Amino acid sequence: MTDTKESLLSHMEDFDTTESDPPPAYDKPASKANRGAPLPRPPPLNLPVLNSLRSQRVILASQSPRRKQIMSFLGLPNIEIIPSNAAEDLPKSLGPFEYVLATATKKAQAVYEQEVNNEIKGEPALILAADTVVADPSTGSILEKPRSEAHHMAMLRSLRDIRDHKVYTALVAMAPLTSARDPGYAVETTVEETSVRFDGDVTDELIMAYVRTREGADKAGGYGLQGLGSILVEKIDGSYDNVIGLPLKATLKVIETVMQMADDDEELLGDDEDE
Repeated sequence: MTDTKESLLSHMEDFDTTESDPPPAYDKPASKANRGAPLPRPPPLNLPVLNSLRSQRVILASQSPRRKQIMSFLGLPNIEIIPSNAAEDLPKSLGPFEYVLATATKKAQAVYEQEVNNEIKGEPALILAADTVVADPSTGSILEKPRSEAHHMAMLRSLRDIRDHKVYTALVAMAPLTSARDPGYAVETTVEETSVRFDGDVTDELIMAYVRTREGADKAGGYGLQGLGSILVEKIDGSYDNVIGLPLKATLKVIETVMQMADDDEELLGDDEDE
């Protein structure tokens, strides 16, 4: 999928969190008073795996408000935010794909080990961790969050000058095995890749103005596509929400897969019969 700047800006409406009544039926046009207002969020997806998880512990191993917001679109009302305490100190000599996947895996494992024997809340049904990096495809160098205003300026100038870069988000889902047999959990991973092209006509003055808003100070690559940072971008090729930090389609897929893997009672019964 390739998005122009205009279509990217239109996506910003997707992040309106206002709760209201369901949208009108297809054959009932919106009233004049409501025309131009953001559409209310649709009802939750009626899928067996999500319906089951809505009554169980689901942990997002990230303190990112953007990831929490995107996860909420799946209609999981009781998502717990438990950031990982694992050190993100893997060598940048790793390729971006390997680096982001290894980092997300460390996050998931750390929270799993912390919460699997929680005597008060009980064992979590699902733990989801994610990590996002921006990479220069010509050198393979990894860009994470800017360390200072000067570093932030240099980072965005570099992205403008090279024009094209890649955004990688790794997702790691873990769920305790029903059978509790070794190693005790199922794990499913994926890495989403999106190509982003910066606008080559962006001026240093605009970059400085953007840096001083601090919107991108806590984001890999130093910009937020869902906000003012979209003025720096010409187009993307791939998943839009991947650039924000959590590709929703891939997230649903890893959740469905890991929960199916975790329900291994029948598989265990089959193994016993073979013996």
